Amino acid sequence: MAADKDLQKLPKDLALKIHDLMVKSRVLEERCIRLYKMGDAFFWIGGAGEEAFGVPLGLLVNKGQGLNHDWLHLHYRCTPTLVAMGMPMIDSIRLIMNRATDVSTGGRNFSSHYAYPKWNVAPVTSPIEVQYSIAIGTAWAQHREKAKGISIVTGGDAGTAEGDFATSLVWSSRKGNELPLYCIVTNNKWGISTAYDGQHGEEKIADRGKAFGMKTQYVNGNDVVESYLKLQEGMDYIRKTGKPILGEFLVSRLYGHSSASGANFAKDEVDPIKEFEQRLIKAGYISEKAAQKMWEDYLKESQELAAKVRKEQGPEAESVWDHIYANNENADWRKF
Repeated sequence: MAADKDLQKLPKDLALKIHDLMVKSRVLEERCIRLYKMGDAFFWIGGAGEEAFGVPLGLLVNKGQGLNHDWLHLHYRCTPTLVAMGMPMIDSIRLIMNRATDVSTGGRNFSSHYAYPKWNVAPVTSPIEVQYSIAIGTAWAQHREKAKGISIVTGGDAGTAEGDFATSLVWSSRKGNELPLYCIVTNNKWGISTAYDGQHGEEKIADRGKAFGMKTQYVNGNDVVESYLKLQEGMDYIRKTGKPILGEFLVSRLYGHSSASGANFAKDEVDPIKEFEQRLIKAGYISEKAAQKMWEDYLKESQELAAKVRKEQGPEAESVWDHIYANNENADWRKF
C-alpha cells in the first residue's frame, strides 16, 4: 500500500464516490457512442475525458431552483456534471435516441443538450459559447437580489474566440457591479480539428482575466484532487466576495470532437479515470476486482436501459410547437 499524500486531501468516501460517478459517466458516454454507431442515434458529442473535472463540479454545486441556488450554463461536454448531480442514465439515452420521453427536449435536440429547470440547469445550446452571454443574466439577477447562489458557465478553448466570451469578462468585472460568475474554460487543446497551438496569442486563456482585475485559475483538470479543491476554492471565493473568477481546466478529449470525426478512442490522450483508479488501488481504497465489477455493473445497466428506450416512441408532429412560448405550451403559433 503506497502513500498518496495528495489523495489524502480528500476523504476516502468522497474519493470513492467520485470514482464511482466517473465510471458511471464514462460507461454512459460509451453506450451513447455505440448507439450512434449501431444506427440508433443520429449524432453523438460528449464529455469522455472530462470526468475528473466534471464530476467534482457536479458534486460541489448548490443544486436547486431559484436564485439562492447555483445556476449552470453548461456546454455539450457536461454529462459527467449532470451524472454527479443525480441525472439517471436513462435521461441521456432517451435524449440521444430522440424519444418523446426525453425530459430535456422531448426528443428534439442533440445528445448532451440537457435542460433541468428544477436544478437551475439552463438549456445547453448548439451555437458556440452563447452561454457566456446568457450566464450574465442569472449572475446579474443574483447580484441584484443579494442571493446566495452563484452562476457557473463552462465552454471549450476554441470558443473563447467568440465575442460572447469577451462579453462575459466585461460585464462580470465592472467595478462596483462585479457579478458572482464562475467563468470556466475546459481546454482540451482542440477546436474540432484545429489544434490549440498557433490559434492563441496568449500563453494561458486564464491570463485574459487579469486585464479585467479578475481572480484566475489554471488547473490540471485531469487530476481529480486538484480539480475538486480548486473548484471548491473558486466557489467559496465567489460566494464570499460576490466577484467573478476565470478558471482554465486542462482536460482530455478521448473520442474526438464528436461522431462527425469518428468517435474513435484517442490513445495519445490522458485517461483521467484510469489514472485515478490506479491511485485508489495503490492506496488500498479499492481492489482491482471491485473496480472491475463496477465497470461491469454499469455496462449491464446501460445495456438494459438502451433496450428499454429502443421500444419507446419518438415525438409526434403535433408537439413541434411545445415549449416555444413561456407558460403557454399549447399556444397556437399562427396567432403570433
